[in-house]
Amino acid sequence: MQSPSDPAETARRVVELKLEHRDLDEAIARLQADIEADELAIKRLKKRKLLLKDAIAKLESALIPDEPA
Repeated sequence: MQSPSDPAETARRVVELKLEHRDLDEAIARLQADIEADELAIKRLKKRKLLLKDAIAKLESALIPDEPA
Protein backbone atom coordinates (compact mmCIF):
# COMPACT_ATOMS: atom_id res chain seq x y z
CA MET A 1 0.00 0.00 0.00
CA GLN A 2 1.38 3.37 -0.98
CA SER A 3 0.93 6.04 1.67
CA PRO A 4 -0.45 9.35 0.46
CA SER A 5 1.81 12.38 0.80
CA ASP A 6 -1.01 14.58 2.17
CA PRO A 7 -1.10 14.29 5.99
CA ALA A 8 -4.85 14.95 6.07
CA GLU A 9 -5.45 12.11 3.60
CA THR A 10 -3.19 9.83 5.64
CA ALA A 11 -5.05 10.71 8.84
CA ARG A 12 -8.39 10.04 7.11
CA ARG A 13 -7.14 6.66 5.93
CA VAL A 14 -5.99 5.79 9.47
CA VAL A 15 -9.49 6.54 10.77
CA GLU A 16 -11.04 4.34 8.05
CA LEU A 17 -8.69 1.46 8.87
CA LYS A 18 -9.34 1.79 12.60
CA LEU A 19 -13.10 1.60 11.96
CA GLU A 20 -12.65 -1.52 9.83
CA HIS A 21 -10.36 -2.99 12.52
CA ARG A 22 -13.02 -2.38 15.19
CA ASP A 23 -15.74 -3.87 12.98
CA LEU A 24 -13.63 -6.98 12.44
CA ASP A 25 -13.07 -7.25 16.18
CA GLU A 26 -16.84 -7.24 16.74
CA ALA A 27 -17.44 -9.76 13.94
CA ILE A 28 -14.79 -12.10 15.38
CA ALA A 29 -16.34 -11.84 18.85
CA ARG A 30 -19.79 -12.72 17.43
CA LEU A 31 -18.41 -15.69 15.52
CA GLN A 32 -16.48 -16.98 18.49
CA ALA A 33 -19.65 -16.86 20.60
CA ASP A 34 -21.35 -19.18 18.09
CA ILE A 35 -20.74 -22.84 18.90
CA GLU A 36 -21.01 -23.79 15.23
CA ALA A 37 -18.72 -21.01 14.00
CA ASP A 38 -16.42 -21.68 11.07
CA GLU A 39 -12.90 -21.74 12.54
CA LEU A 40 -11.36 -21.02 9.13
CA ALA A 41 -13.51 -17.89 8.74
CA ILE A 42 -12.45 -16.73 12.20
CA LYS A 43 -8.77 -17.27 11.35
CA ARG A 44 -9.17 -15.32 8.11
CA LEU A 45 -10.82 -12.43 9.94
CA LYS A 46 -8.05 -12.42 12.55
CA LYS A 47 -5.42 -12.37 9.81
CA ARG A 48 -7.17 -9.44 8.11
CA LYS A 49 -7.33 -7.66 11.47
CA LEU A 50 -3.57 -8.09 11.94
CA LEU A 51 -2.89 -6.76 8.44
CA LEU A 52 -5.04 -3.73 9.23
CA LYS A 53 -3.16 -3.18 12.49
CA ASP A 54 0.14 -3.20 10.58
CA ALA A 55 -1.20 -0.79 7.95
CA ILE A 56 -2.48 1.56 10.67
CA ALA A 57 0.91 1.53 12.43
CA LYS A 58 2.70 2.25 9.16
CA LEU A 59 0.42 5.17 8.30
CA GLU A 60 0.59 6.58 11.82
CA SER A 61 4.38 6.50 11.73
CA ALA A 62 4.26 8.36 8.41
CA LEU A 63 2.31 11.13 10.16
CA ILE A 64 5.08 11.66 12.72
CA PRO A 65 7.53 14.25 11.41
CA ASP A 66 11.14 13.18 11.04
CA GLU A 67 13.44 14.59 13.68
CA PRO A 68 16.69 16.13 12.50
CA ALA A 69 19.73 13.99 13.21
